[in-house]
Amino acid sequence: MERCDNDMPFLLKYENVAWYEDGRVRILDRREYPTKISFVECTDYHEVIQAIRDMVTQSTGPYTAVGMGMALAAWQVKDKGRAEQEAFLRQAAADLANARPTAAHRYGKITGHCLDNALKALEEGKDPVQACFDRTVESLNRRYSTMQVVGDHLCDIIPAGGTILTQCYAETVIGTVIRAARRTGKEFKVYCAETRPYFQGARLTSSCFASMGFDTTVVSDNMIAWTMQNRGIDLFTSACDTMALDGCIANKVGTFQIAILAKYFGLPFYVTGLPDRDKESRDDIVIEMRDPAQVLSARGIRNSLPEVHSVYPAFDIVPPHLITGLVTDKGVYVPELIRHYYDTPYAEYY
Repeated sequence: MERCDNDMPFLLKYENVAWYEDGRVRILDRREYPTKISFVECTDYHEVIQAIRDMVTQSTGPYTAVGMGMALAAWQVKDKGRAEQEAFLRQAAADLANARPTAAHRYGKITGHCLDNALKALEEGKDPVQACFDRTVESLNRRYSTMQVVGDHLCDIIPAGGTILTQCYAETVIGTVIRAARRTGKEFKVYCAETRPYFQGARLTSSCFASMGFDTTVVSDNMIAWTMQNRGIDLFTSACDTMALDGCIANKVGTFQIAILAKYFGLPFYVTGLPDRDKESRDDIVIEMRDPAQVLSARGIRNSLPEVHSVYPAFDIVPPHLITGLVTDKGVYVPELIRHYYDTPYAEYY
């Protein structure tokens, strides 16, 4: 099987994202990495959903997890009649697609394709488990290949010997910009915002860059202005969990305030990703509200008195006037023109 995860950091190897085998889906627990390398094993597709909701995996990790979850769902009903298998798989596709609300449209494309392949396999007397698995790996290859083009474009934008600031964990973009930089011999420094409350920037993004030999520094979320003012940041970059056709993007909460600071200090902000055709404007973006108790603790340690309250929006929305460019596989768009992405042929991504 041809794979596109060669020369990727540990976190981006397919088996270390989510992997189906012998009636189980194994998901790397990113809540603990790199302090501890452990995996959550799921024997029911509902457990995959819970793992996604519990942030065992995030960024684009759930894209792989929901596909592997479809393979698991097919395995769960492999000994049932065809009608029961079809009904079960349709329900699984819907359930997995709605594991988290903000990216549900993206999850749904993946589970929908897996469902189509599984139903076709059943009709042809083939194995629907293998059909879902193969489709998920094909999807992984497509995403890694497409995002390599995006990573190449971002690498071109980063000045040689420069310094970038990242937000949260941009997953495949990180891996692909690393590959592009190594291929071209470009060197740059990386500052990673820690990204409370799960510290994805401190634990995941920094691990990828540092493990691949980049000069990497973590700063806490309240040090961003100081860092921009004193550490020679050349540009700010992030991925996005959704990109609307009006040029608004939603990304990990905190992205908006960093974008405001970048504007103040005159630093460009480049967002990587592809536009979502079903998101006409910011009004179509659903912001997931998570358990506020998760903000009141850090890695299992409570930081506030029991009577203290909190709030936890998982994402915030950045308006187009704060974004310098949207970096896609077709090149860099000014936000106001991103809707024209679909004016020309485009490759399937999910």
